Amino acid sequence: MFRFLTSDGLSIACHEWGEGAGPPVVLHHGFSASGPINWKAPGIVDVLVAAGRRVIAIDARGHGASDKPHDPAFYGEARMARDVSALIDHLGVPAIDLAGYSMGAIVGVICASQEPRVRRLVVGGVGEGVVATGGVDTRHVPNAAIVQALLTDDVSAIEHPAAVPFRLFADAIGADRKALAAQASVVHAQPIPLDRITAPTLVIAGDDDPLAVHPERLAAAIPGARSLLVAGDHRTAVAAPAFARAIADFLAA
Repeated sequence: MFRFLTSDGLSIACHEWGEGAGPPVVLHHGFSASGPINWKAPGIVDVLVAAGRRVIAIDARGHGASDKPHDPAFYGEARMARDVSALIDHLGVPAIDLAGYSMGAIVGVICASQEPRVRRLVVGGVGEGVVATGGVDTRHVPNAAIVQALLTDDVSAIEHPAAVPFRLFADAIGADRKALAAQASVVHAQPIPLDRITAPTLVIAGDDDPLAVHPERLAAAIPGARSLLVAGDHRTAVAAPAFARAIADFLAA
């Protein structure tokens, strides 16, 4: 693991595997997870390393081994996208391949819309909600409901049923719930200039994922992008063998 400092003074942790030549593959996890949980545990890192790639999984601010301030001013996917650019600076490489899941997918499209050093882009766990809401699909579960679920002392007092899994997952991995609530309170909710993305893009989603409905509509908004469905919901799609293989094949093209 290595670290780098952001422009606002946070220490960001990154996990690294493989020594392949060519652009490193940077992986950005979803909300409340971490690089190892989202990418290593389901076997995606192993598939990429076996394909000869150098892989770097970032722990976003507020997550994993990175710094976890409780002030919402430190959060938002646009701020995380700037962290990816800072990571590229730190690595000193001319280009990266970038893959993001859920929250990390929003980070990915924001980054790729303004960062010419993104060579190829994989967008996972999101769908047409990105076009409709400017971020993760808050139509399925409002971000205010997630904040309430994370901050309440009594799990039985959680008001929105779809927010319960977010709290249970945070508790299961020992996450900093106040830091997560700070991020959830400022989720990206404005139009993203998807038409500015020049990197070849793959949109991949589970066929039973309520947070990633109609991924083909998101792909249609990104020049030249294509979409792919794999078996699974928001939690299980990343563990589908087809998910890892699709990423490896696309990034190798």
